[in-house]
Amino acid sequence: MEFSERDITNKDTEIMDVSKILSADILDIIFEGRNKEYGAYDLRKTYEKRLKTALIGMIVVCALLVIGSVIANSAGNKKGQQVVQDVNLEAMKQEEKKPEPPPPPPPPKQEPPKVEITKFTPPKIVKDEEVKEKDEIKEVEKLEDTKIGTVNQEGTKDEGIVAPPVESGTGKVQAPKQEEDYDKVFTVVQIPAEFPGGLPAWTKYLERNLNRDLPVNNGAPPAKYTVVVSFIVDKTGAISEVQAENDPGYGTKEEAVRVIKKGPAWKAAVQNGRNVIYRHKQSITFQVSEE
Repeated sequence: MEFSERDITNKDTEIMDVSKILSADILDIIFEGRNKEYGAYDLRKTYEKRLKTALIGMIVVCALLVIGSVIANSAGNKKGQQVVQDVNLEAMKQEEKKPEPPPPPPPPKQEPPKVEITKFTPPKIVKDEEVKEKDEIKEVEKLEDTKIGTVNQEGTKDEGIVAPPVESGTGKVQAPKQEEDYDKVFTVVQIPAEFPGGLPAWTKYLERNLNRDLPVNNGAPPAKYTVVVSFIVDKTGAISEVQAENDPGYGTKEEAVRVIKKGPAWKAAVQNGRNVIYRHKQSITFQVSEE
């Protein structure tokens, strides 16, 4: 049998194509004899590379977001700690009791006025030359304005003057004691009014009810802002007439008055064992720290 040169060439080509199949890529086998310039071949050829690039990019973006979130939270917490407000309670000093004025000195002892006294001489019949002048009987008209006694004494005429009685004792004159008015408003007492539970309970109440961030929210610079609040505590402990005696600003005055009005009744003040009406003063300090 005879073969042409063309048949031999085609047979060799088929053998060569079969040998390349074992080592060729699957895409090359699929697109064998097709137009690889169309685009589908190139897209599938570079798919793995594009997938790796996308995964790496996504990981980088997520890492940047996590780092940014951590930095933002750290900065926010640091700033928040710098503006935390503390409330300091300063106990108001009680007004010192003024010493009572000394009692007035006793009035000078006055001698009772001397009243004219005429000696009473019982009648006796003797000779005229034997009568002494001191024993001479006075005429009745002269005895009308005098006292009758056992001796003669010069003094004022008897006009109804009564000598004051002589009192025995130390000679000191005591001023009459005045009854204290327990219905007035006291500013100094023996036992001042206080919050039920004392200072620890009062501090705890302020920490729960006072808006400590108010000065910062209103733009207050770092400093201490103290408000002195005055109010009446009646005999039952009820609070009234709450008013601030100063205003540092930034809403501190209104907040201090609000907290006092919102609170419960206090323990009444005591004076001489009795509950009395008492005007109490309490200071509240807002502290704004530096950032």
